[in-house]
Amino acid sequence: MQSLKIILLSTAFNGLTQRAWLDLRQSGHRPSVVLFTSEDEVCRQIEQADADLVICPFLKDRVPEQLWRHPTRPVIIIHPGIVGDRGASALDWAISNNLERWGVTALQAVEEMDAGPVWSTWEFKVPAQVRKSELYNGPVADAAIHCIRDVVEKFGSDFVPVPLDYSKPQVRGRLQPNMKQDDRSFSWHDSANFIKRCIDAADGQPGVLASLAGGQYYLYDAHLDSRSGTPGELLAVHDDAVLVACGDRSLWIGSLKRKARPGTEHFKLPARHVLAGQLDGVPHLDWSVASEPFSDEAYQPIRYRESGHVGELTFEFYNGAMSTEHCQRLVSALQWAKARDTQVLLFKGGRGAFCNGVHLNVIQAAPVPGLEAWNNIQAIDDVCKELLSARQLVVSGLTGNAGAGGLMLALAADVVLARANTLYNPHYKSMGLYGSEYWTYSLPRAVGHAMAHKLTEECLPINAFQALQMGMVQEVGPRCPDEFGLWLLQRANAVLTEPKYQALRERKANADPQLMQHCRNAELEQMHLDMVQNRHGFAEKCSGFVYKRKTCCTPQRLIEDWAVPQPDTLSA
Repeated sequence: MQSLKIILLSTAFNGLTQRAWLDLRQSGHRPSVVLFTSEDEVCRQIEQADADLVICPFLKDRVPEQLWRHPTRPVIIIHPGIVGDRGASALDWAISNNLERWGVTALQAVEEMDAGPVWSTWEFKVPAQVRKSELYNGPVADAAIHCIRDVVEKFGSDFVPVPLDYSKPQVRGRLQPNMKQDDRSFSWHDSANFIKRCIDAADGQPGVLASLAGGQYYLYDAHLDSRSGTPGELLAVHDDAVLVACGDRSLWIGSLKRKARPGTEHFKLPARHVLAGQLDGVPHLDWSVASEPFSDEAYQPIRYRESGHVGELTFEFYNGAMSTEHCQRLVSALQWAKARDTQVLLFKGGRGAFCNGVHLNVIQAAPVPGLEAWNNIQAIDDVCKELLSARQLVVSGLTGNAGAGGLMLALAADVVLARANTLYNPHYKSMGLYGSEYWTYSLPRAVGHAMAHKLTEECLPINAFQALQMGMVQEVGPRCPDEFGLWLLQRANAVLTEPKYQALRERKANADPQLMQHCRNAELEQMHLDMVQNRHGFAEKCSGFVYKRKTCCTPQRLIEDWAVPQPDTLSA
């Protein structure tokens, strides 16, 4: 296939855009990214670049007419809906309506949003009890990649995109309004399942506005529980979540955002933090892996089970962010698990992201953010230390995407196993940080010093297949989360005896604790300069991330040479 010069026009270089960028590069094409800053700037960048095709994998803004009217360079929108579906709330409606099947459609941009002719479509089964972010990063992203590959294959052929025709029976989608808070509203007298679905459909953004504890908050991160009480009543607190009674059962709510008054801004935080001072009379339920290791509680952010010689510790923190307290709880759980009579410790993520490192929202909310960041980085280092010092052979299960310290946390294990098509960002520099989590020990150990330097300096994503080729992970398992969980446990049982893991077993036996400690100390010296003294603008970058400030320009590292205007182009 001919190598194409493709512009990826996107609102952000998010997970889907990263997957598209990596997939196109691996297919021999030359994608370059343009982040949507302003209409004039986007038009200037794209018109001056000599692109064959523009693909929009994640775009909240309307495509400028100047671009979609181009006679030979089509602009293709990747819409998270079935053929005929239109509107910005496609996934919100699909989850709210409890649909069993949904899809992604690649369509050509025209004047009317999402109404252009169809280039490709791909449908999938919607998992039960799925959150919007999980649906987006899982089946939607997979279907989007199928559509992008199909579009690229059809481009340059005699293919003619199919006009959208609602008279055809196979066109099942319809124009849907943007979902408003009135469409998401519920009463605490409603069933817990219904309320959870409302919250799941608004996961990530914008959340569901509801009355709670005498105030107005946006709700996120809901988990079913069997306890009951007066609807709307706060029944309990556990870790960071609060338990709220519903019409039949109850829901754990893990994260909240206070409704902003004019002139103020708020952001998501653990529910217990937001409601601090209002929980004095609410019972605190303090089960943990150490106190009740085989608990049957429905809500367990950290949980443990055993299978043969394998102890499996699963941690599941919202959006993959780990606060100081999360890390401290995980350290306690690991210390308990390490004392068990097992030979392998399987350390795995939950159903969302594996881990993305320190909790930037909690850091931003602290009275002195730099000091909270300093506490947080030392706490996550302690988690890594527990993995590095385990008597058992430690296996990390990368169940989802991972970035920065979250990926380095996984690399502290002896064996790393990855779920197919997951994404990793093995760098810190773009956040103004040197990095910690023993990365100067674990990353070179996995990929060599030259590659470790390249990865941390280039600040580009890689996928599970590339990580396998580099030696960062040892095996890649099924994409389906349930199948991956079964495969992961089976592989964890095999690492003790399989010859291919002999070298890793010997490496563990010959590990140098003094070198590990030296790496940690040297990293923390640099991180103190970054987090406490703000050497490279971490404070401003953290604030921009938390408050979701729009990017001012496309990072140079994402722009290909062919997309940079030449002097004669500029003068013309």
